Amino acid sequence: MKLKVSVIGTGYLGATHAACMSSMGFEVVGIDVDALKISALASGKIPFYEPDLQELLQKEISSGRLTFSTDFNSIADADVHFICVGTPQLENSLAADLQYIDAALEAIAPICKPGSLVVGKSTVPVGTAARLREKLLRINPEADLAWNPEFLREGFAVEDTLRPNRLVVGVTSDAAENTLKEIYRTNLEAKTPWVRADLPTAELVKVAANSFLATKISFINAMAEICEAAGGDVTVLAEAIGYDPRIGSRFLQAGIGFGGGCLPKDIRAFMARASELGADQALEFLREIDSINLRARQRVIELVRKDLSQDLTGKSIAVLGAAFKPDSDDVRDSPALDIAAQIAAAGAKVTVHDPKAIAPAKKRFPALNYCESIEETLGGADLVLHLTEWKIYRELDPLKMKSLVASPVIIDGRNALDRDAWVAAGWKFRALGRTN
Repeated sequence: MKLKVSVIGTGYLGATHAACMSSMGFEVVGIDVDALKISALASGKIPFYEPDLQELLQKEISSGRLTFSTDFNSIADADVHFICVGTPQLENSLAADLQYIDAALEAIAPICKPGSLVVGKSTVPVGTAARLREKLLRINPEADLAWNPEFLREGFAVEDTLRPNRLVVGVTSDAAENTLKEIYRTNLEAKTPWVRADLPTAELVKVAANSFLATKISFINAMAEICEAAGGDVTVLAEAIGYDPRIGSRFLQAGIGFGGGCLPKDIRAFMARASELGADQALEFLREIDSINLRARQRVIELVRKDLSQDLTGKSIAVLGAAFKPDSDDVRDSPALDIAAQIAAAGAKVTVHDPKAIAPAKKRFPALNYCESIEETLGGADLVLHLTEWKIYRELDPLKMKSLVASPVIIDGRNALDRDAWVAAGWKFRALGRTN
């Protein structure tokens, strides 16, 4: 008989995990205190954009395996409880806000049936799992807690859940590991690498992976600064070092840096926790990583001033992209939207286009101008900024776009456009780390 699964927290991570667990054949109940969110999900609608997820959600609801509720008593008979709540950055601090994960544990601990397993998936500071397990066992000695970090990429969340490149489980007993092996039987049969760890190591895996990724992205942006100073081309440099198998070519694309709801806050929370543990010197380099990342945004604004004027008052600037990355409508800590807002604050008339993120961008920065049409966005622009590398932007006809603008100047903040094609069409083309 298949295990019954509950998913506490139905945001981006939870909604994805619930739908995917259901598609693997489990009876799944998604739980949240937000009644509006639960109502939307129960009707087959997700409150964000993620490729393939809404179709999967609707299919699983129709199958009868997936339901949603605000009633925690509805999951009292579940065998496995996945905690998927958010751990945002605290205001006025680098540390993570753990109030939601504590609330989730306290809500389910009294109702867990004997032998059930609580599994944390949220990204938390190291030591959180052990503390939560101790709290769980005080309330309910017949339950147990494990940690199973998520490694979802926005835009590929369904794929990453159903076909992960590895599974990491932090457990304190063989019984807990065996339960998780039953949950992930399909993946194990597909030879997905399985890593058993203790609780603190499992917690550290996620933040270590994100820190390494952030370091690689910021490294190539630092090289872009050097290339600009020395007259080099960072795209050629990246290609050359990317052939080294010890380095690899992925995430060596210089640009305006990383954003989103995970990477920035995760590395900051990692630094904060290291300081609490008395090991802050070990992660001192992450402060410079964060600094390089934020500096890339300012360097784009400097290019805008260089091409137009130090005084941007009244200048018309078209921005292509608001989401922090393509195939997502997430604008949390979006470099693209941050740059757009800063330029508007300097007096420019900024018009933003994005194929999916206009609605959330409007909520975050309502004073900006937004347009559903690329052509209208570019109409009469003194300068164009390409800030999110959506496929539709890479496929634009530069000659046609030239006929729309007042001045054919484009800054490619992602080094993703075909520079030769844009230059051949008569555009002045700039990008970070490349000299003209």
